Amino acid sequence: MRLSINMTNAAFPGPLARDLADVARAADQGGLDTLWVGDHLIQAEPGLDLEEPAVEAYTTLGFLAATTSRLRLGTMVSAVTFRPPALLVKAVTTLDVLSGGRAWFGVGAGYHEAEAAMMGLPLPPAAERFALLDDTLRLALRMWAGDQSTFDGARTHLDRPIGSPGPLTRPHPPILVGGMGEKKTLRLVARYAQACNLPDIPDGGGTIRHKLEVLAEHCAAEGTDFAAIEKTVSTRLGADETPEQFSERATALAGLGIGHLVVIFRGPWTPAAVDRLAAAGRLLG
Repeated sequence: MRLSINMTNAAFPGPLARDLADVARAADQGGLDTLWVGDHLIQAEPGLDLEEPAVEAYTTLGFLAATTSRLRLGTMVSAVTFRPPALLVKAVTTLDVLSGGRAWFGVGAGYHEAEAAMMGLPLPPAAERFALLDDTLRLALRMWAGDQSTFDGARTHLDRPIGSPGPLTRPHPPILVGGMGEKKTLRLVARYAQACNLPDIPDGGGTIRHKLEVLAEHCAAEGTDFAAIEKTVSTRLGADETPEQFSERATALAGLGIGHLVVIFRGPWTPAAVDRLAAAGRLLG
């Protein structure tokens, strides 16, 4: 079972750069798999004030690449409406090169209407966003393969998409498509991605089992190896949850076919909370 942390809250008590680096180093040294950051321009965690601190994702990941040595790095997840597709692919590729091949490409269709209105970001209707997501995924694979031929997608045209330097990760940084929509999102996972992300809903595992069954059907239709897709679930480390308690929950999720937990924390992560999660990882073996 892989364990990762998702940094959704940047309201650190001390200097942001220092506290962020301390958390990243704790995760790096504790053997955690990935440090994910949200990709928002305002605070988007439910229950928090919109004016709470929020850091730009790829600037932050570049800083973390220099702060860590083995931890993988990615967004959970980047909305395709935030950046032109080639710019987003270039950001992920640059992160992969500068981190020594540790980047993820976490991507989704986008959803946050308030953020779009407040910050002047585009948010077209859902059908257009999913068409743009499909374009972006296809373009990423093209650029990472070194294909500079003209790209004509449903929403995107590029005369000559040059992707130099190419990524260090071969054949390319792993793609995680966020979301659990059965008709579009999970089909895109089966067609393009190496990982999916599902929520930890307290329903005895019913939702996860069902969504994975749908994903398996899409994989069969696309000719994709369902077993090769990394199944991740977003869950929360409780404020008083012990490593033993968390490892019990993780074991139950593993029984549903989940191999990677993306863990959030109420409030900003601390080195002590990261150490508690790392201890749970050691119990899981």
